[in-house]
Amino acid sequence: MNGTPPSPGATGTPPARRSLAPDLARGFMLLVIATVHAHMFRQIAGTGEGLGQVGTLDTTVTAFMTLFAESRGYPMFAALFGYGLAQIYLRRTAEGRPWPWVRSLVRRRGRWMIVIGFLHTLLLFYGDIIAVYGLIALLLAGVLHRTDRRLLATGLAWASVGVLVYATFEAGLSSTDAQQQAMEVTPLTDLVMRLAIWPVMTVLMLGISVLPFTVGVWAARRRLMEEPERHLRFLRRVALVGIVAAVVGALPQMFVMVQFWQPGPLLSIAAKWLHVVSGYAGGFGYAALIALVAVALGDRRGPIVRALAATGQRSMTCYLLQSVAWVALLMPYTMNLGAGLNDAQAVLFGAAVWAVTVVIAAVMDRFGVRGPAETFLRRMTYGPGGKAAPIPSEGRDPVPRG
Repeated sequence: MNGTPPSPGATGTPPARRSLAPDLARGFMLLVIATVHAHMFRQIAGTGEGLGQVGTLDTTVTAFMTLFAESRGYPMFAALFGYGLAQIYLRRTAEGRPWPWVRSLVRRRGRWMIVIGFLHTLLLFYGDIIAVYGLIALLLAGVLHRTDRRLLATGLAWASVGVLVYATFEAGLSSTDAQQQAMEVTPLTDLVMRLAIWPVMTVLMLGISVLPFTVGVWAARRRLMEEPERHLRFLRRVALVGIVAAVVGALPQMFVMVQFWQPGPLLSIAAKWLHVVSGYAGGFGYAALIALVAVALGDRRGPIVRALAATGQRSMTCYLLQSVAWVALLMPYTMNLGAGLNDAQAVLFGAAVWAVTVVIAAVMDRFGVRGPAETFLRRMTYGPGGKAAPIPSEGRDPVPRG
């Protein structure tokens, strides 16, 4: 999932020089994604019971996930991906690299992310996001060179269509869940379903991910996550307004999910649309809040903070490890633990899987081992030797503003 490499270059940035906030944000957001995915896998591999049907605890957990987690983790990750890609652009152009060279680098990175995402889907999980970010890098590398106004206008244009299409699809999909849950899940049917869903989900997720991506690029130009102490007032406002707006905007969808409200088709689409749009605010709010936490921590890097940062530095690897756990532990054709989980237990299970990946990342960090997925992507981006082309003698490529 990590569209942001641990390095701006081929050899990597030493951990001591890395900014805490982006890594901390990715590490924490993997918890959100893990609980959401476990919740989803419980529906795929479990008993087929509807959300909020088991008891008060399950209803409460489903309400909480709808308000604070679902459609809130992906926007933040898309923004962090944009932030990281912008860092590559800014650092490379500051070195004196010409724009065509940097654009080619970004697109090559995107192509390999699409390959990784496809293999992720083929082998493990239908809800892949890596290929979506790869498509953004491949198709929209040019926005890194645009002015702020054109950059954000591009994101808004994509969202104006993408969110509506996504909301319509999701509202329609929820009406067919019962039929899908009745189908027997085998390795073959699961594989066929993953491959059939992948192009559809990739396009849908692309439509709703471009806006937070462009906001991440905009934020990187101002170093909001690298130098949060310079933007405290702005970050406080974003955190407060964003999180409150996300909760308020999720209320209609929450009532649908706990089966307190059963609207017609148009209102179902409207509730889902508002949920996704408010999710943007929530994702940005969470990022701002974590940046404020990083400021409060300062140089205090205890074992928990270091472990979370190590997880963020290896976020693609940890994201893929989560998918391995879902398939190995939850699916009916493996250990089939999903059949015995209710909604609350599924969320706790997701949190436990995330905690294991945090421990793995911390151990890797202790021994100086980089994430294998990040290492592979860097190698494929920069070539087998891990060396960039010689820097041309021309002047530095200016950073667009406006």
